[in-house]
Amino acid sequence: NTHNTLFKMADIRPFQGPDGTRWGVETKLPSSSRIMVMFYHPNGNTARLDRYAWFNWTGPESRSVTSRINPAAAAKKISDETLRLLFRRSAPVATGTASYNSGF
Repeated sequence: NTHNTLFKMADIRPFQGPDGTRWGVETKLPSSSRIMVMFYHPNGNTARLDRYAWFNWTGPESRSVTSRINPAAAAKKISDETLRLLFRRSAPVATGTASYNSGF
């Protein structure tokens, strides 16, 4: 199972969703002012249930269009509370998947 292997890698962070699902979180596709936060669903069979959100970066890189955010540094800066907010705002990777509704 690809995702279960990914969850054990150092750059994948565990995250428990509001319904108790244990997601794997990775930061990727950095620019100078934002980075994608991927939420990998634990079933790992397809990307159908995976979700993503954008995290806006305010570090020194955000003032230069030629610099890039370091994904490891971004992952350390994103707090658990910010992850919860990003998850609530996340969108499905696959089309045709319903938006997340946590009942908030």
